[in-house]
Amino acid sequence: MAIVNVTPDSFSDGGRHSERDAAVRHALACVAEGATILDIGGESTRPGAAEVTPAEEQDRVLPVIEKLAAETDAILSIDTYRAETARLSIAAGAHIINDVHGLQREPEIANVAARTAAGLCIMHTGRDRTDRRKDMIEDQEYFLGESLAIARAAGVDECTIVLDPGYGFAKSRDEDIELIARAGELHKLGFPLLVGTSRKRFVGSVIEREKPDERDIGTAATTVILRLAGADIFRVHNVAANRDALKMADAVLAARRKRS
Repeated sequence: MAIVNVTPDSFSDGGRHSERDAAVRHALACVAEGATILDIGGESTRPGAAEVTPAEEQDRVLPVIEKLAAETDAILSIDTYRAETARLSIAAGAHIINDVHGLQREPEIANVAARTAAGLCIMHTGRDRTDRRKDMIEDQEYFLGESLAIARAAGVDECTIVLDPGYGFAKSRDEDIELIARAGELHKLGFPLLVGTSRKRFVGSVIEREKPDERDIGTAATTVILRLAGADIFRVHNVAANRDALKMADAVLAARRKRS
Protein backbone atom coordinates (compact mmCIF):
# COMPACT_ATOMS: atom_id res chain seq x y z
CA MET A 1 0.00 0.00 0.00
CA ALA A 2 1.66 3.21 -1.19
CA ILE A 3 1.10 6.47 0.66
CA VAL A 4 -0.24 9.29 -1.52
CA ASN A 5 -0.47 12.45 0.60
CA VAL A 6 -2.44 15.17 -1.16
CA THR A 7 -1.52 17.57 1.63
CA PRO A 8 0.79 20.53 2.25
CA ASP A 9 1.83 19.42 5.74
CA SER A 10 2.30 15.65 6.06
CA PHE A 11 5.36 14.80 8.16
CA SER A 12 7.40 13.11 5.42
CA ASP A 13 6.39 14.47 2.02
CA GLY A 14 3.93 17.27 2.71
CA GLY A 15 3.57 19.58 -0.26
CA ARG A 16 5.33 17.38 -2.80
CA HIS A 17 2.11 15.95 -4.18
CA SER A 18 -0.48 18.49 -3.07
CA GLU A 19 -1.65 19.21 -6.63
CA ARG A 20 -3.72 16.65 -8.54
CA ASP A 21 -1.28 15.95 -11.37
CA ALA A 22 1.71 15.66 -9.03
CA ALA A 23 -0.21 13.26 -6.81
CA VAL A 24 -1.28 11.16 -9.79
CA ARG A 25 2.28 10.99 -11.14
CA HIS A 26 3.56 9.90 -7.75
CA ALA A 27 0.83 7.29 -7.39
CA LEU A 28 1.50 5.81 -10.84
CA ALA A 29 5.24 5.72 -10.08
CA CYS A 30 4.43 3.74 -6.94
CA VAL A 31 2.40 1.27 -9.01
CA ALA A 32 5.37 0.89 -11.35
CA GLU A 33 7.52 0.04 -8.31
CA GLY A 34 5.11 -2.67 -7.22
CA ALA A 35 2.36 -1.08 -5.15
CA THR A 36 -1.00 -2.80 -5.53
CA ILE A 37 -2.94 -0.39 -3.27
CA LEU A 38 -2.80 3.42 -3.31
CA ASP A 39 -3.85 5.11 -0.06
CA ILE A 40 -4.94 8.67 -0.81
CA GLY A 41 -5.27 11.17 2.04
CA GLY A 42 -6.24 14.82 2.18
CA GLU A 43 -5.57 15.62 5.84
CA SER A 44 -2.27 15.15 7.65
CA THR A 45 -2.40 12.77 10.63
CA ARG A 46 0.97 13.85 12.06
CA PRO A 47 0.85 14.91 15.73
CA GLY A 48 -0.26 18.51 16.06
CA ALA A 49 -1.48 18.87 12.49
CA ALA A 50 -4.39 21.22 11.95
CA GLU A 51 -7.69 19.73 10.89
CA VAL A 52 -9.05 20.71 7.50
CA THR A 53 -12.70 21.20 6.64
CA PRO A 54 -14.58 18.38 4.92
CA ALA A 55 -14.78 20.53 1.78
CA GLU A 56 -11.00 21.08 1.75
CA GLU A 57 -10.36 17.38 2.20
CA GLN A 58 -12.75 16.47 -0.59
CA ASP A 59 -11.35 19.11 -2.94
CA ARG A 60 -7.92 17.54 -2.47
CA VAL A 61 -8.70 13.86 -2.80
CA LEU A 62 -11.67 13.49 -5.15
CA PRO A 63 -9.94 14.75 -8.33
CA VAL A 64 -6.99 12.44 -7.61
CA ILE A 65 -9.22 9.42 -7.09
CA GLU A 66 -11.22 10.14 -10.25
CA LYS A 67 -8.05 10.49 -12.32
CA LEU A 68 -6.42 7.36 -10.90
CA ALA A 69 -9.61 5.33 -11.35
CA ALA A 70 -9.36 6.13 -15.06
CA GLU A 71 -5.63 5.46 -15.39
CA THR A 72 -4.76 2.43 -13.26
CA ASP A 73 -6.17 -0.89 -12.15
CA ALA A 74 -4.57 -0.47 -8.72
CA ILE A 75 -6.84 -0.71 -5.70
CA LEU A 76 -7.66 2.78 -4.41
CA SER A 77 -8.01 3.53 -0.71
CA ILE A 78 -9.33 6.74 0.85
CA ASP A 79 -7.61 7.69 4.10
CA THR A 80 -10.37 9.49 6.00
CA TYR A 81 -12.46 9.35 9.15
CA ARG A 82 -15.29 11.40 7.61
CA ALA A 83 -18.35 9.50 6.41
CA GLU A 84 -19.22 11.97 3.65
CA THR A 85 -15.67 12.02 2.28
CA ALA A 86 -15.71 8.23 2.28
CA ARG A 87 -19.05 8.13 0.45
CA LEU A 88 -17.94 10.58 -2.21
CA SER A 89 -14.59 8.83 -2.62
CA ILE A 90 -16.22 5.45 -3.21
CA ALA A 91 -18.50 7.08 -5.77
CA ALA A 92 -15.41 8.57 -7.45
CA GLY A 93 -13.75 5.15 -7.77
CA ALA A 94 -12.14 4.22 -4.43
CA HIS A 95 -12.40 0.62 -3.23
CA ILE A 96 -11.29 0.85 0.42
CA ILE A 97 -11.99 3.13 3.39
CA ASN A 98 -9.01 3.54 5.75
CA ASP A 99 -10.14 5.12 9.02
CA VAL A 100 -7.39 6.14 11.47
CA HIS A 101 -9.99 6.76 14.17
CA GLY A 102 -11.29 3.20 14.03
CA LEU A 103 -14.89 4.22 13.13
CA GLN A 104 -15.18 6.00 16.48
CA ARG A 105 -14.91 9.61 15.28
CA GLU A 106 -17.82 9.38 12.81
CA PRO A 107 -19.51 5.98 13.26
CA GLU A 108 -21.69 6.67 10.19
CA ILE A 109 -18.61 5.77 8.14
CA ALA A 110 -19.35 2.11 8.95
CA ASN A 111 -22.74 2.48 7.28
CA VAL A 112 -21.01 3.83 4.17
CA ALA A 113 -18.74 0.77 4.13
CA ALA A 114 -21.72 -1.56 4.57
CA ARG A 115 -23.83 0.08 1.86
CA THR A 116 -21.02 0.17 -0.70
CA ALA A 117 -19.35 -3.16 0.22
CA ALA A 118 -16.03 -1.28 0.32
CA GLY A 119 -12.99 -2.74 2.00
CA LEU A 120 -12.55 -1.33 5.50
CA CYS A 121 -9.26 -0.72 7.32
CA ILE A 122 -9.90 -0.07 11.01
CA MET A 123 -7.00 1.45 12.92
CA HIS A 124 -6.23 1.52 16.64
CA THR A 125 -5.30 4.88 18.12
CA GLY A 126 -4.38 6.20 21.52
CA ARG A 127 -5.16 9.82 20.65
CA ASP A 128 -7.77 11.75 22.65
CA ARG A 129 -8.50 8.77 24.88
CA THR A 130 -8.71 8.54 28.66
CA ASP A 131 -9.61 4.85 28.79
CA ARG A 132 -6.35 3.26 27.65
CA ARG A 133 -5.36 -0.11 29.14
CA LYS A 134 -1.81 -0.48 30.43
CA ASP A 135 -1.09 -3.66 28.47
CA MET A 136 -0.54 -2.97 24.77
CA ILE A 137 -2.40 -6.01 23.46
CA GLU A 138 -5.22 -5.61 25.95
CA ASP A 139 -5.72 -2.04 24.72
CA GLN A 140 -5.72 -3.23 21.10
CA GLU A 141 -8.42 -5.76 21.96
CA TYR A 142 -10.44 -3.18 23.90
CA PHE A 143 -10.36 -0.36 21.36
CA LEU A 144 -10.66 -2.49 18.24
CA GLY A 145 -13.40 -4.50 19.92
CA GLU A 146 -15.42 -1.29 20.20
CA SER A 147 -14.69 -0.52 16.55
CA LEU A 148 -15.73 -3.99 15.41
CA ALA A 149 -18.99 -3.66 17.35
CA ILE A 150 -19.74 -0.48 15.37
CA ALA A 151 -18.95 -2.29 12.12
CA ARG A 152 -21.15 -5.26 12.98
CA ALA A 153 -24.06 -3.04 14.02
CA ALA A 154 -23.85 -1.31 10.65
CA GLY A 155 -23.91 -4.63 8.81
CA VAL A 156 -20.33 -4.56 7.49
CA ASP A 157 -19.33 -7.92 6.02
CA GLU A 158 -16.46 -9.13 8.19
CA CYS A 159 -14.60 -10.52 5.19
CA THR A 160 -14.01 -6.91 4.07
CA ILE A 161 -12.26 -5.85 7.32
CA VAL A 162 -8.55 -5.38 7.95
CA LEU A 163 -7.14 -4.18 11.29
CA ASP A 164 -4.23 -1.78 11.82
CA PRO A 165 -2.50 -1.62 15.24
CA GLY A 166 -1.73 2.07 14.68
CA TYR A 167 2.02 2.34 15.10
CA GLY A 168 2.99 5.86 16.13
CA PHE A 169 -0.50 7.05 17.03
CA ALA A 170 -0.12 8.30 20.62
CA LYS A 171 2.35 5.55 21.43
CA SER A 172 5.80 6.03 22.88
CA ARG A 173 8.93 4.67 21.20
CA ASP A 174 9.04 1.79 23.69
CA GLU A 175 5.35 1.04 23.18
CA ASP A 176 5.77 0.90 19.40
CA ILE A 177 8.74 -1.45 19.72
CA GLU A 178 6.84 -3.65 22.16
CA LEU A 179 3.90 -3.72 19.76
CA ILE A 180 6.22 -4.91 16.98
CA ALA A 181 7.72 -7.54 19.29
CA ARG A 182 4.23 -8.79 20.22
CA ALA A 183 2.63 -8.42 16.77
CA GLY A 184 1.94 -12.15 16.56
CA GLU A 185 -0.48 -11.81 19.47
CA LEU A 186 -2.72 -9.58 17.33
CA HIS A 187 -3.84 -12.58 15.30
CA LYS A 188 -6.17 -13.50 18.16
CA LEU A 189 -8.39 -10.68 16.85
CA GLY A 190 -9.12 -12.85 13.83
CA PHE A 191 -8.57 -10.38 10.98
CA PRO A 192 -5.80 -9.64 8.45
CA LEU A 193 -3.32 -7.02 9.63
CA LEU A 194 -2.28 -3.79 7.93
CA VAL A 195 0.80 -2.11 9.40
CA GLY A 196 2.13 1.40 8.93
CA THR A 197 5.57 1.96 10.44
CA SER A 198 6.93 3.87 7.47
CA ARG A 199 9.36 6.66 8.44
CA LYS A 200 7.68 7.02 11.83
CA ARG A 201 9.37 8.94 14.62
CA PHE A 202 10.09 5.82 16.66
CA VAL A 203 12.00 4.32 13.72
CA GLY A 204 14.08 7.48 13.48
CA SER A 205 14.72 7.37 17.23
CA VAL A 206 16.02 3.81 17.11
CA ILE A 207 18.28 4.27 14.09
CA GLU A 208 19.20 7.87 15.01
CA ARG A 209 17.91 9.46 11.81
CA GLU A 210 16.23 12.83 12.25
CA LYS A 211 14.97 13.30 8.69
CA PRO A 212 11.97 11.13 7.74
CA ASP A 213 13.29 10.30 4.27
CA GLU A 214 16.44 8.82 5.85
CA ARG A 215 14.40 6.18 7.69
CA ASP A 216 13.64 3.82 4.80
CA ILE A 217 16.19 1.16 5.81
CA GLY A 218 14.85 1.15 9.35
CA THR A 219 11.33 0.94 7.95
CA ALA A 220 12.29 -2.03 5.75
CA ALA A 221 13.65 -3.79 8.85
CA THR A 222 10.27 -3.41 10.59
CA THR A 223 8.58 -4.65 7.42
CA VAL A 224 10.59 -7.88 7.52
CA ILE A 225 9.96 -8.40 11.23
CA LEU A 226 6.23 -7.80 10.89
CA ARG A 227 5.92 -9.98 7.80
CA LEU A 228 7.58 -12.84 9.67
CA ALA A 229 5.03 -12.19 12.42
CA GLY A 230 2.19 -12.58 9.93
CA ALA A 231 1.26 -9.04 8.85
CA ASP A 232 -0.47 -8.86 5.46
CA ILE A 233 -0.48 -5.29 4.11
CA PHE A 234 2.31 -2.72 4.45
CA ARG A 235 1.57 1.00 4.14
CA VAL A 236 4.82 2.64 3.03
CA HIS A 237 6.43 5.67 1.42
CA ASN A 238 9.27 3.83 -0.36
CA VAL A 239 7.60 1.03 -2.30
CA ALA A 240 10.69 -0.42 -4.01
CA ALA A 241 12.71 -0.84 -0.82
CA ASN A 242 9.88 -2.49 1.05
CA ARG A 243 9.00 -4.78 -1.87
CA ASP A 244 12.60 -6.05 -1.80
CA ALA A 245 12.40 -6.53 1.97
CA LEU A 246 9.13 -8.45 1.61
CA LYS A 247 10.59 -10.73 -1.05
CA MET A 248 13.34 -11.76 1.38
CA ALA A 249 10.86 -12.26 4.21
CA ASP A 250 8.56 -14.33 1.99
CA ALA A 251 11.50 -16.52 0.88
CA VAL A 252 12.19 -17.28 4.54
CA LEU A 253 8.52 -18.02 5.18
CA ALA A 254 8.44 -20.36 2.19
CA ALA A 255 11.48 -22.20 3.53
CA ARG A 256 9.79 -22.55 6.92
CA ARG A 257 6.67 -23.99 5.32
CA LYS A 258 8.74 -26.42 3.29
CA ARG A 259 10.32 -27.81 6.46
CA SER A 260 7.08 -28.07 8.40
